[in-house]
Amino acid sequence: MKSFVSAVTGLFLAASPVVAADSVYEFTVDSIEGQKLSLSAYKGQVLLIVNTASKCGFTPQYAGLQKLYEKYKDRGLVVLGFPANNFMGQEPGSNEEVQQFCTTRFNVTFPMFGKISVKGEDIHPLYAWLTADPNGARVSWNFNKFLIGRDGHVIAHFGSRTAPESDELTSAIEKALNQPAP
Repeated sequence: MKSFVSAVTGLFLAASPVVAADSVYEFTVDSIEGQKLSLSAYKGQVLLIVNTASKCGFTPQYAGLQKLYEKYKDRGLVVLGFPANNFMGQEPGSNEEVQQFCTTRFNVTFPMFGKISVKGEDIHPLYAWLTADPNGARVSWNFNKFLIGRDGHVIAHFGSRTAPESDELTSAIEKALNQPAP
């Protein structure tokens, strides 16, 4: 039995991308306009990384994310939106269409990035890193939220049902913002 478990574990690990990074700052992503951007540009800030979708029951969370960004940006919070089409095709549009939707429908001013995959064989390295801990969070649907401390490490994961304005999330953000930059 032990060898079977080892074999299955080995297959799982072989299928999962291994991402060796010490912090979120080691990743480069594409902006929604297509420019390469190193997340080191956000060094020392608190980040809320969210996988988004335009045609989801949780899409109205864009409004709450924008409110969070406006409320806390002067204290060092940056919301980072990553459109993903991993769940029932709920983000079918191009980057341009996503940007237009977010701007006109929700007045989004926080940084948005090019569409990525947040799970599966084509998972983006950033999300492979965010979900790498065997006991850690998996992206279960659109609008999962990863709170990153000023040191570039994951502090907490919040599922889709955790609203941006929830006490649970805002308390965690305030606690993170009260930590000194490294």
